[in-house]
Amino acid sequence: MVLPLHPRTRAAMGRDGLTQAEARLHVTEPVGHRAALRLAAGARVVLTDSGGLQKEAFWLGVPCVTLRDETEWTETLDGGWNVLAGHDPDRIVAAAHRPAPSGPRPPVYGAGGAAGAVVERLAAWAER
Repeated sequence: MVLPLHPRTRAAMGRDGLTQAEARLHVTEPVGHRAALRLAAGARVVLTDSGGLQKEAFWLGVPCVTLRDETEWTETLDGGWNVLAGHDPDRIVAAAHRPAPSGPRPPVYGAGGAAGAVVERLAAWAER
C-alpha cells in the first residue's frame, strides 16, 4: 500500500504508536495532483477521505473506499464503484477487499462526446 502522508498525519501515527511496518505501508511525502492521479490509476482500490479523489477514482475505473460516512458525489456509489466505510476498521477492510464492480460504470457524467459536439457547433457557427 502506498500512503502519501501529510506531516500532521505522520505525527498522529507516531502519537498513536502506529508504525509503518505494522501497517505494511510504503509511506511517501505528500504528492501533487498529477502524481495522485498516477497512483490512483495504477491502484487496485483507492482509500480516501478526499471528495475529489472519489470522483477521479470513478473516472479512472478504480474502485474506491471512502473513509467517511457521507459523500458529495453520491452518483459514484451507483454500481459499487465507491463504498462509504466511515472510520470502522472492519468496514474499511471489507470494502477494500470486495471484488471490483462488473460491467461498465454508469454514464452519470455523460457519454464523453461533449467536446466534439462543442467543436462541431462552433465550427458551424464560424462558417455562417
